Amino acid sequence: MSQNNANGNSQSKDNKGEQLYGRKRREGRETRSIKYVKLEKKRPSLTRDAAATRADEEKPQSKRKRGSAGGKKTGVELKVIPLGGLDAIGKNMTVFECGEDLVLDDAGLMFPDDDHPGIDLILPDYTYVLENAHKLRGIVITHGHEDHTGSLPYLYKDLDVPVPIYGTKMTLGLIEGKFAEHKIKNAKLVEIKPGDKIKLGCIDAEFFAVNHSIPGSVGIFFTSPAGNVLHTGDFKLDQTPIDGVTTDFGALARFGEAGVDLMLSDSTNAMKRDFTPSEREVGTTLRAIIAQAKGRVIIASFASHIHRMQQICDAAVECGRKVVVTGRSMIQNTDIARKLGYLKIDDNNLVDAYELAGIPPEKIVVMCTGSQGEPLSALSRIAGGLHKTIEIDEGDTVIISATPVPGNEKAVTRVVNLLSKIGADVYDKSRAMVHVSGHAGAEELKLVLSIAQPRAFMPVHGESSHLRAHAALAEQTGVPESNIFICENGESLVLDENGVHHGESVQSGVVYVDGLSVGDTSQDVLDERVTLGAQGFAALSAAVSMSERRLLAPVSLEMHGITGGDDPYVAAEAIDAVEAAIKRHLGKGATAVELKKISRDTLLNLLWERTKQRPMAISTILEV
Repeated sequence: MSQNNANGNSQSKDNKGEQLYGRKRREGRETRSIKYVKLEKKRPSLTRDAAATRADEEKPQSKRKRGSAGGKKTGVELKVIPLGGLDAIGKNMTVFECGEDLVLDDAGLMFPDDDHPGIDLILPDYTYVLENAHKLRGIVITHGHEDHTGSLPYLYKDLDVPVPIYGTKMTLGLIEGKFAEHKIKNAKLVEIKPGDKIKLGCIDAEFFAVNHSIPGSVGIFFTSPAGNVLHTGDFKLDQTPIDGVTTDFGALARFGEAGVDLMLSDSTNAMKRDFTPSEREVGTTLRAIIAQAKGRVIIASFASHIHRMQQICDAAVECGRKVVVTGRSMIQNTDIARKLGYLKIDDNNLVDAYELAGIPPEKIVVMCTGSQGEPLSALSRIAGGLHKTIEIDEGDTVIISATPVPGNEKAVTRVVNLLSKIGADVYDKSRAMVHVSGHAGAEELKLVLSIAQPRAFMPVHGESSHLRAHAALAEQTGVPESNIFICENGESLVLDENGVHHGESVQSGVVYVDGLSVGDTSQDVLDERVTLGAQGFAALSAAVSMSERRLLAPVSLEMHGITGGDDPYVAAEAIDAVEAAIKRHLGKGATAVELKKISRDTLLNLLWERTKQRPMAISTILEV
């Protein structure tokens, strides 16, 4: 994942209204508690000898061509349709469709930036999934980050029947917490482990372990009568991981031997050369900073970065400090991770934020949300002196253990400046290695491509520049240029006996979550909000007699947020200009509709001449 802060706006999470994408949510559904279902059969991991034997059995008599799966059924198609994740880092969602069977791979969201004023969350348009819900056999989730799970509550509320969701224990734990916030009680959560293989209609999905910045991350190998698709999920090749789980090279090699007709791979760090550093390097740096800190230490990180949280806890305990957890999502995820055994810290080393009185500042490490500068996050409230229990003093140490998500740079800088003004000693990635990415760099991506040997390749999970950089890496490792597909959301790829080629596009786009409204906010509304914020607002009204063709009273004008709008001379000049225009066109027989446009255009032209601004302007003509 592009590690998006798991701390979404809680106001947008409950009671989302009665409609989604204009469809009324169904009533009278069967309600029951969320239940976990464990797979009855676990796929045993192969020993080296067994794996070699199996590979020998699967090899055809002639030498296999690069990534050629062979044995495809004629007339059968497998459609791969990305609905999100190809225009930005976020809202990842991909449909796999074969005949009457459909599988959804991930269901993420994206957080808004300055171009989306008033918006809480951005979802992919999954109308295609709803239109084909009768085919939906299951939803498979690669890991628990918001950009891979955040759309699930909204999708689930709009489905007629509870579709099974497959994920690892950690992933399902986070999904269960999310569903509880949305009051969803009819979910069917099915736990899988790396090595498990499940049948979803004519599509089989085999899960394999990958290393990422959250425990329980997996990639998926899809097999079907029309061909095989490998989806790496989000990954890096950290060989000294915190939890000991490395990316499964053996599985990748086995898939390559079986034949990968199409590979989908994480492109986030495709433009970054070399290898991504190990997470352990961050732990060493954090320990050194905490050891020499004089006052309290406050560390902001992603609430879903369990490995980072473990290292913070370990460093704090080693330096003789207690750990305080604050921030709604940080508290929630800490509880889930401890309950599931992914985060290990003794109760004696945890202190409630309301019990800090009497504990010296030099004995405290605060673990909080706010690494992206969110206005309502714990770190922002601490920096602004608005936190209920935690204060910051001159000489305290603050560590921002994350990289700003594109679009959040200004917000993070604002928080850093507030902290610096207080006198805090602030560390970020530019000053020390307090953060490393959870995504593979270019050399790691090339290594995985070389192992899997795909016949065709589609880069996913990134902006356009990332996708093109990853496509170039694939070509360097031997994938023919004609077999590399840089797609847009909604475009489809079709696998059949002839190979991989473009198919028909489906409806795609974004849906905005705005308070209790889901899907009702349009781009036009956002454009108006941007105009209001940047240029201001003007409203004028006039009463006219259409029978007597005259203006009955002086024009009324209000202006807000306009440079010079409070100048009485500008306002008087604008009123005079509008009145003159109305009188002139009344004499020419103008209609009320024409007068409305004429008065508005006259006002905007004058304001542009005087202020060089074009505010949002509304004109009202009252006919008497």
